[in-house]
Amino acid sequence: HLGVRVKATAKGPGKFVGFITGIPANMQVYDNNIRMVEINFLCVHKKLRSKRLAPVLIKEITRRVNKENVWQAVYTAGVVLPRPVSECRYYHRSLNPKKLIEVGFSHLGPRMTMARTIKLYKVPERPQLVGMRRMEEKDVPRVAELVTGYLKKFP
Repeated sequence: HLGVRVKATAKGPGKFVGFITGIPANMQVYDNNIRMVEINFLCVHKKLRSKRLAPVLIKEITRRVNKENVWQAVYTAGVVLPRPVSECRYYHRSLNPKKLIEVGFSHLGPRMTMARTIKLYKVPERPQLVGMRRMEEKDVPRVAELVTGYLKKFP
């Protein structure tokens, strides 16, 4: 992960103005297992979007990944890319739909009002699965076993 923070002031630490994530991943392409990085999240402060901070973050995360001898990446884009290797449809669960619509990340669907959209995406106050609780340290061995078993489905 890589974050950019403005200089600290007497009021406190500087604010985050940019962030990008790069998570190692092993992807199977036909019979080949390829080490890649998944670029999953890029965020730049609204006032700095015209200052070319996003390309700087992308170049720096690329440099750091290349230092680890990883030369391929997978990422999503909201625009049409020339010669994509693959395409897929994916969905987001909007946690703050009003803000996402205001900044232009999402838009109101046909015949949807802001109030209906907020109600549709509202997260329940309590988990709806019976017996759901926060993971504790004693759960780690069993959780690791479950995750390992699940990941074996994807050689």
